[in-house]
Amino acid sequence: MSDEKQPTEVEHIKARSRHLRGTIEEGLADRVTGALPADDTQLTKFHGFYQQDDRDIRDERRHQKLEPLYSFMLRARVPGGVITSEQWKAIDAVSRELTGGGLRLTTRQTFQYHGILKHNVKALIQGINQAMIDSIAACGDVNRNVLCNTNPVESALHEQVYNDAVAISQHLLPSTAAYHEIWLDQEKIVNYEEEKEPIYGDTYLPRKFKIAVAVPPHNDVDVNGNDLSFVAIVENGELSGYDVLAGGGMGSTHNETDTYPQTAKSLGFVKPADIRAVAEGVVTTQRDFGDRTNRKHARLKYTIDDMGVETFKKHVEERSGVTFADAKPYEFTMHSDRFGWTENADGTWNLTLFIEHGRITDKEGGPQMMTGLLKIADVHQGDFRMTATQNLIVAQVAKAKKAEVEKLAKEYGLLKEASVLRQNSMACVAFPTCTLAMAEAERYLPDLITKLEAMVDQHGLSDQPIVVRMTGCPNGCARPFLAEIAFVGKAPGKYNLMLGGDGKGTRLNKIYRENIGEEEILATLDPLIENYAKERNKGEGFGDYLVRTAVVPAIYDGRDFHKNPEGFLSSGI
Repeated sequence: MSDEKQPTEVEHIKARSRHLRGTIEEGLADRVTGALPADDTQLTKFHGFYQQDDRDIRDERRHQKLEPLYSFMLRARVPGGVITSEQWKAIDAVSRELTGGGLRLTTRQTFQYHGILKHNVKALIQGINQAMIDSIAACGDVNRNVLCNTNPVESALHEQVYNDAVAISQHLLPSTAAYHEIWLDQEKIVNYEEEKEPIYGDTYLPRKFKIAVAVPPHNDVDVNGNDLSFVAIVENGELSGYDVLAGGGMGSTHNETDTYPQTAKSLGFVKPADIRAVAEGVVTTQRDFGDRTNRKHARLKYTIDDMGVETFKKHVEERSGVTFADAKPYEFTMHSDRFGWTENADGTWNLTLFIEHGRITDKEGGPQMMTGLLKIADVHQGDFRMTATQNLIVAQVAKAKKAEVEKLAKEYGLLKEASVLRQNSMACVAFPTCTLAMAEAERYLPDLITKLEAMVDQHGLSDQPIVVRMTGCPNGCARPFLAEIAFVGKAPGKYNLMLGGDGKGTRLNKIYRENIGEEEILATLDPLIENYAKERNKGEGFGDYLVRTAVVPAIYDGRDFHKNPEGFLSSGI
């Protein structure tokens, strides 16, 4: 028997899928079960949706000899997170008719629907396509939704940068007609072998791939947490080009030290006209050199760490025909949103709304957020911009419309007071629908934030922004490893406490305490926050204070993530 490692089963599924078609159509027609065949649940990710079930009632249904209550989560592809008011009204109508209710803004600047029954999936996809929105490659082993800075300081440059982000997204779309055949009833290709995937090939990428475009000084898209990022360089008021970063990624696996989060490495500077060729060069290098034998080692960060930055860079230059220039200097100051009203260069205004963990619903006896946004969409002539921190901007509001938009936002609970700490918090979905969740996140973090608010208030820090993130597992969907304080689910009610991000998204945090519950979380954080209040330097963030005082080491390379240098207080792993 050969000792050579074999491709994973997912690689075989992709290879025999006839370019992502599989037996999805046959599975949709099967009314005996609410689920799809196992192989097809891998392929549907490329079409934008995941199969899930309600874990809260899984045991109850098993005792009743019923299959799990299967449903689907669908995520749209919205490069840069910008949609029109008419599109907002359309996605609202689809949600009310075909889902379990509500919308959720994601950490990748788009929206997703939950609670879709199998027989409604096709109608839902057709519904959003009628509004010129699709879900092609929103998930799966391809480039996913491209992030773009939504609220830059130099807003006059946003359109150019945004257009570049859209161009990258379009260029890296899969070429297969499977999506249009299955969901939009377009004519089927007779000979699938003649259909080509010039960028992805027959088995696509070894793993998911994420791209972001940022405009300093705001790092709201967390460039270091993406496989590939373009940082806009502005010189003399003009966009001169982009610094290119590659190899960032958040996912890891508990207790497996050969997995780790990683920050992106600089490849150099390119002109705006070169970004599509460079993006393709990075993607195809990952396609050909990424690990297809171990999905835990398949992200670009491991390819670059194994290959070395310079060797990887040479491959990209050869494939793209672009030679990188020396990187240009830039500085990030924050990676959160600016809430309330901000004025654009053209005299219009943006209203950034805090949407806690991105969940937009009409709550019985509570805020009617969905209805409020629908009312705003009826009068708003600008657009909506979803942020990478799960908030929503009512953008390009005419000065004459400001008062009306603000009145509606207040009336429907969209413009409410929230502490700085809460505004800087973020959580993944976790229970009850995520199959990977080990602990609560979205449903629990608001309550924990309330307790942390009391703590920071007691120590006179109520106005101090501290970036707090929680995930139900270590896959990193809310980018926890870049936060100043993070809670990463280990088991029900138990989390790894991570400390030491820099509040700007350029440094990783570090495990400080492992597998602890709320009582120990609060007992651990209280003295640290008290000391920070007494000993901090002027303008010093919480994460920077913890690094300066040797509570945790400064981690800029994920390969140091599991190391516990002598002299530091963190417990390590």
